[in-house]
Amino acid sequence: MFALKIMEAIPEIGGKRVIVRADLNVPESGGKITDETRIARFAPTAKWLADRGAKVIVLTHFGRPKGKSPEFSTALIAPALERALGKPVAFVPDSVGPEVEAAIAKMGDGDVLLLENVRFYPEEEANDPAFAKRLAALGDIYVNDAFSAAHRAHASTEGITGFLPSYAGLLMAEEVGALSRALENPARPALAIVAGSKVSTKLAVLENVTGKVDALALGGAMANTFLLARGYGIGASMAEADMVGTARKILARAEENGCEIMLPVDACVAMEASAASPRKFVGIGDIGDGWKIFDVGPETSKLIEAKLSGMKTVLLNGTLGMYEVEPFARGSVELARTIARMTKGGGLTSVAGGGDTVATINMAGAGDGFTYISTAGGAFLEWLEGKRLPAIVPLIKE
Repeated sequence: MFALKIMEAIPEIGGKRVIVRADLNVPESGGKITDETRIARFAPTAKWLADRGAKVIVLTHFGRPKGKSPEFSTALIAPALERALGKPVAFVPDSVGPEVEAAIAKMGDGDVLLLENVRFYPEEEANDPAFAKRLAALGDIYVNDAFSAAHRAHASTEGITGFLPSYAGLLMAEEVGALSRALENPARPALAIVAGSKVSTKLAVLENVTGKVDALALGGAMANTFLLARGYGIGASMAEADMVGTARKILARAEENGCEIMLPVDACVAMEASAASPRKFVGIGDIGDGWKIFDVGPETSKLIEAKLSGMKTVLLNGTLGMYEVEPFARGSVELARTIARMTKGGGLTSVAGGGDTVATINMAGAGDGFTYISTAGGAFLEWLEGKRLPAIVPLIKE
């Protein structure tokens, strides 16, 4: 584990211009924000700084614009940020330049200013040093509160740290602390539940996790590749035949590390991924020709629940089935509710992350039962891979 330079340690913050990199990349439809979770999670950092008299300059990206695109303007976010903070938030339609400098010069202590989408400038994603220096010139101190963008070495996440004293925001510190406790120094015994469509996309995660936890439960279509590696027939189910050899190596690595691998023992199968398609529960090994696995079966759910009952830590990433089609969401929804119930009962620390993972937790109404739910997607995955994220490295205490 490592310690971060946290913003609470900033000396004499009153009156200082503090550039805060947030991730306010919220979902929207028809010009309206459909989920303000990221804004709510960021608000405590901005409020803490403003309450202490800092001039808070918020920098974020929004969507994937190709140049300056009005539909990706962060002006849409300002009213929601105002509601979350309970105070006015000014907006300036640029990220650098004279208009931004003039707006900052007018700020009073405790004011909050939201800048335009930093990705309107191609220099941002190129991590251009000159652009990073222009951003840094707007402030006296830099705070990174965007863990979900920490795997990106961009000008506003990594480059800027070369020009300003840099600290971690409250959400950044919270994310790093929770993930470190769950993976680097978990209360034992620890279980990781990793699922997804392909082994190839989570190969590094599986290789890293097998050396960190006591047991690893696999689900989703990636589990099918491991079932093939153990000699089971999977009918017409999705799998990566070219990854069977890799799966066997992961199984061997897990055995060497004393990490138990748990695979589905039964499944919900159908001919097609449709609610209208006939479906049934069958044991693994009894999947007929033409049938496809779309979810785990009840016996697998019981086995995972039994394993969880003896665990102190659980880390969840991925979904056990094709949750987007209602009949195949059962396994993932039941799992989320089981983890939440055991966490509330005490004795279990539960950490989850990833877009699909969070979606099924919300579907289950289990969000308030987890110890910690990460707001990150790609950054969460790279953390599980054991990587040092480029935007976090400059925030580590020497």
